[in-house]
Amino acid sequence: MIDQLINWGNADPRKLFLLDGLGAILSAFLLGVVLVEFEEYFGIPRPTLYILALLPCLFAGYDFFCYQKKSGNIGSLLKGIAFLNVGYCLLSIGLAIYHYEKVTYLGWGYVLIEILIVMTIARIELKAADSYPDNKKRVP
Repeated sequence: MIDQLINWGNADPRKLFLLDGLGAILSAFLLGVVLVEFEEYFGIPRPTLYILALLPCLFAGYDFFCYQKKSGNIGSLLKGIAFLNVGYCLLSIGLAIYHYEKVTYLGWGYVLIEILIVMTIARIELKAADSYPDNKKRVP
């Protein structure tokens, strides 16, 4: 299935930016609205949720900017968002560990599922980036 997603992304890599951006908006909404509303069930402190929600908003801006570009260094841009996603996952797990006494099983479940999804997308972006050397192929 990952190979199918990589092939889908290779056909038009701008789709990966759209997918990542929409996922980032979903993450921001879940973290900044839903989990905040149900903080007692997830155990992640409100300020931490707001920090974690802000980053996907910034990533979505990057994604939609890259999606709108008609040409450019697609390989570098894909690698950029992939590395930002990996950094976000590391920050998420780090903050969850920092607040381990407060985070509930439901909170851990959310964090781990989000990391699994985001890391999968980052892997797809990195593999697609390898197919688009900056000097050879540009987005149409």
